[in-house]
Amino acid sequence: MDRVKTSFSIKNLEHLSGIKAHTIRIWEKRYNLFEPERTETNIRLYNLDSLQKLLNVSMLYKNGFKISKIAKMETSEIRDKVHTITIQKSPYDWSLGLFKLSMINFDQRLFTNTFDELMEKMSFGEIYQSIFTPLMIELGVLWQTNSISPSHEHFITSLIKQKIHSLCEKLQENQPRNTDLTFVLYLPDNEIHELGLLYLNYEVLSRGYKSIFLGQSVPTASLLNFQDKSNKMIFVSCFTIEPNNDRVEEYLNQFESEILSNENSELWITGFQTQHIPKPKNHRIRIFDSSVELIKEL
Repeated sequence: MDRVKTSFSIKNLEHLSGIKAHTIRIWEKRYNLFEPERTETNIRLYNLDSLQKLLNVSMLYKNGFKISKIAKMETSEIRDKVHTITIQKSPYDWSLGLFKLSMINFDQRLFTNTFDELMEKMSFGEIYQSIFTPLMIELGVLWQTNSISPSHEHFITSLIKQKIHSLCEKLQENQPRNTDLTFVLYLPDNEIHELGLLYLNYEVLSRGYKSIFLGQSVPTASLLNFQDKSNKMIFVSCFTIEPNNDRVEEYLNQFESEILSNENSELWITGFQTQHIPKPKNHRIRIFDSSVELIKEL
């Protein structure tokens, strides 16, 4: 059963802040920065306020403030200094910390404000590739080390999905400019990791193509509906965990015989599982090492 984390070990704090546990102990002992609770076995446990304070302290520390000076500041002054830094520094330097903070506190307003500020400075493609992608990789590590709960990951992922859906909806208000191609975006059966596919849908639409977004866990047989289309159909998929490396070649052979019988169709694939795919003999099956490489072909 998933429980929302409200207390964190010192290792959790290390993973979330990037500050070594040994350093946190020194700051705690020498400067009284934190007041953790102790378990019966004398293990430190930190609450959400301590985590939030550490994230802010680490930002000041990494930007040249001496810890002895930070320790004398009131919490409100620390927040003000952090806000000043976020204005002066590049988006890459401050946004990841704020997104993590919004996730830990389940703070949708902080997420939205941070995102809106980024959109004033960068394109959505830049935000996704340079900020959201590293963020999701880091969240995977945090989840594996039990530094966050699944609720945190679902929360931040859902907010990112909401932004992509909103941007795609606006793009779909316009008629496609490039009518010679239709992109069908789908995930294979039992594949549910659709964030990357949603982003690819945004990139397809932003270039004026017609997009048919089918989403997660689509059986191959369901794609037979597109065989009789006269336009060139490009099927786009992300293989993250499915089909697994034992089945991926069988899957592609089935897809080729059942779906690519139409000469006007192709299959473009990216995702983690592509490392297990041998070079396809059919030139209409194309493998991309990353979504960035696939986007270059649009």
